[in-house]
Amino acid sequence: MPHHAAQERQSLADTLARVGPAAPTQCDPWSTAELAAHLVIRDSRPDLAVGMFVPPLAGRLEQAMADYATRPWEQLVQLVRTGPPAWSPTRLAFVDELTNLTEFFVHQEDVLRGDGRVGPRRTVSVDLETALWGQLARAAKLMLRRIPAGVVLVAPGHGRAAVKRPTDAGTAVLTGAPGELLLAVSGRLRVADVRVTGAADAVQVVKHSL
Repeated sequence: MPHHAAQERQSLADTLARVGPAAPTQCDPWSTAELAAHLVIRDSRPDLAVGMFVPPLAGRLEQAMADYATRPWEQLVQLVRTGPPAWSPTRLAFVDELTNLTEFFVHQEDVLRGDGRVGPRRTVSVDLETALWGQLARAAKLMLRRIPAGVVLVAPGHGRAAVKRPTDAGTAVLTGAPGELLLAVSGRLRVADVRVTGAADAVQVVKHSL
């Protein structure tokens, strides 16, 4: 079975090395250095990463990110490339695939689309699109749980998934390749090549929320 998360990690590291530490990303206001620091902490410092979810610990996380982001760029990229320590469960391929595939895909696109233009900057293989589609419905249900509209995802050649029940606003239908849909439901509709159709109110809700 292809290990897409590992491939995306290496591809992301290559992209980071190419663009340098000061390039813009779609994780505004993070630069590539700050995005790389986030990835390293997520990989190897769970004691700090918990600050993403526990507000009283956010200050420690912010300071650690600032410290990592000022390390020599080659060293920081190498930390991203080599991944978590030996004790991390994500060293297991199936755990890595479940927890990191969408993370690395989205963050590589954050770098590639840092200029804010809409649409792909690279060719995404059919195998990778299929793997993303396999995780997308589950991820989208979590990401869109609070959106006040119904949402259906349509990926031609891959399938159709109702990920949010209709509300009084109706249902919006998002159509695109799996990777583009993943970017859209991750809050990056502004740079995703996705068509939004359906009930007018639901379309407006989706466009405003994503």
